[in-house]
Amino acid sequence: QVQLVESGGGWVQPGGSLRLSCVASGLILSNYATTWYRQAPEKGREFVASIGTPSGQTSYASSVQGRFTIMRDGAKNTVALQMNSLKPEDTAVYYCQVTSTSGARSYWGQGTQVTVSS
Repeated sequence: QVQLVESGGGWVQPGGSLRLSCVASGLILSNYATTWYRQAPEKGREFVASIGTPSGQTSYASSVQGRFTIMRDGAKNTVALQMNSLKPEDTAVYYCQVTSTSGARSYWGQGTQVTVSS
């Protein structure tokens, strides 16, 4: 059974940092592309960052470029999202999604809340 569990969310003041983790069980994350999405209240889900496989190529939304970093730890079967210089507009529920290289299989985590406010 595949399970993705996000953690690391919470409340932080503007300018602060958080590190989100997406831990997988039931699959090997390094064999999947992993994408972080977020959904703010009353808004649609939007792309944040992704890391491909096997290249490890990363991609970022323009709104987070230079502030967020996505990274994969194969030994821990985890993908992390390091978020620095957080802004109030980063407030959202953050989700990780993994997709097989064929695109035939895709899984979502349950999300973790990030709140940026003073």
